[in-house]
Amino acid sequence: MWVVVGLGNPGRRYVRSRHNAGFRVVDLLAARWGVDIGREAHHAFLGEARRDGERVLLVKPQTYYNASGEAVGSLARFYRFDATHVIALHDDADLALGRVRIKTGGGGAGGNHGVESLLATLGPDFVRVKIGLGRPPAGWDTADYVLAVPSPPEAPALAAAEERAVEGVELVLSLGPERAMNRINQKETAHGGSPL
Repeated sequence: MWVVVGLGNPGRRYVRSRHNAGFRVVDLLAARWGVDIGREAHHAFLGEARRDGERVLLVKPQTYYNASGEAVGSLARFYRFDATHVIALHDDADLALGRVRIKTGGGGAGGNHGVESLLATLGPDFVRVKIGLGRPPAGWDTADYVLAVPSPPEAPALAAAEERAVEGVELVLSLGPERAMNRINQKETAHGGSPL
């Protein structure tokens, strides 16, 4: 069983924010796979798919971004899945706008409180698909920046990265984390990610 967790904040005011990139990728996956993600349980909205004969749970925690581990912990106790089969989708302000990176095992949270919450719940062995936001402009607080809606020039690059994150998830499921990481990360390096 695989568990794909998008990090984001519930509520209409956050739908288009930079910080909800993980939620949007889960929505893209659900639409692509024909999955309804409306079931509410374990402090999350859930949907279930079968990919290559494998059960895949799509998860949008409703505990707010910084407490995402609470929902994932409840799911882990119920479904008893292994942390190595969790794919966390999250934004990253330290990654250039429009870039996508897959990371497996180890490492800290880099100041991302949602990732800190997952680390506290799961340990370090889950797969991360990072969606680059770029650093805030001068004078912007990082929290304000990630909770804001992207500017019109930024929006296409972020949307394109979210689509590539969908590809990243599907590669993890079909090829395994290491081969998916090599393929996505090399492609991003070769093409420079976003044109911005």
